[in-house]
Amino acid sequence: MSPRRGAPEDFTSYYGRPILKKPTWSAVDIAGYIFAGGLAGATSMLAAGAQYSARPSLERRSKLMALTAISASAVALVHDLGRPERFLNMLRVAKPTSPMSMGSWILSLYGPLAGASAASNVLGILPRAGRACGVGAAVAGAAVATYTGVLLADTAVPTWHDAHEALPFVFAGSAAASAGGIAAALAPVAEAAPARRMAVGGAVLETVMSLKMERSGKLSAETLHQGRAGTLLRLSKAFTVGGAVGLALGGRHSRLVSTMCGLAVAAGSALLRFGVFEAGVASTLDPKYVVVPQRERADQAARQREAAGA
Repeated sequence: MSPRRGAPEDFTSYYGRPILKKPTWSAVDIAGYIFAGGLAGATSMLAAGAQYSARPSLERRSKLMALTAISASAVALVHDLGRPERFLNMLRVAKPTSPMSMGSWILSLYGPLAGASAASNVLGILPRAGRACGVGAAVAGAAVATYTGVLLADTAVPTWHDAHEALPFVFAGSAAASAGGIAAALAPVAEAAPARRMAVGGAVLETVMSLKMERSGKLSAETLHQGRAGTLLRLSKAFTVGGAVGLALGGRHSRLVSTMCGLAVAAGSALLRFGVFEAGVASTLDPKYVVVPQRERADQAARQREAAGA
């Protein structure tokens, strides 16, 4: 840093390089992996409810959608890693304090359960085992839908780390909104009531917690309002809120409304994940998001020492 008399401080670093290394992840791969994983996990929860409430069409569509989404999520993750064996290497240890380690094991447990449940339903074989796998997929799916929020918040990326209290809830609401929205778009209107309720409830949670995250007062929250991230997050709210209102008011009366509004809610969920990703990347490029909080913490500690000494 190089303060200049009579001018605002200029936050720089050695050789003009950022203090933090910019994430090298591909936005399509990682944001897509986060979105598809959340969609899969929440959809399995919806499918488990459908299988015990006499909604066969909703159950089948949800189980197939969960399997498709987790497959897409796995493909995106492996593509970003570069080689499939890198994912397998993460299973060599189980470290409860590491969200990455726990997430790898959760995915390894969830994927086969979701696949077995879908196969049993479509092929009509081993129905009891299939329903049991459906329940297991729902339990593991709850973790799949939320652990990525913990994973991002556990990094040194300022925007993600500063949002550690809200981000898991944002992702939980986003996962529920996308799962309910797509299920409402695909299932018959007569069976889609649980999907509509999940979409609307998820949209409410997503919107409330994302607003809390954006208005946290943390310096890094600026990146959630600026540039590409700000544009994506504003579009996300428009799609999510508009789609949820449409589902609540007209989804049960019209298949067209249910389809269009359900897909709008899901689109809003996807835009949110990409917006949060872009905001995190932007926060690594400006040294002030690292330096200013460090100074504030140092000043606060100094004041506390002075007060204790007095």
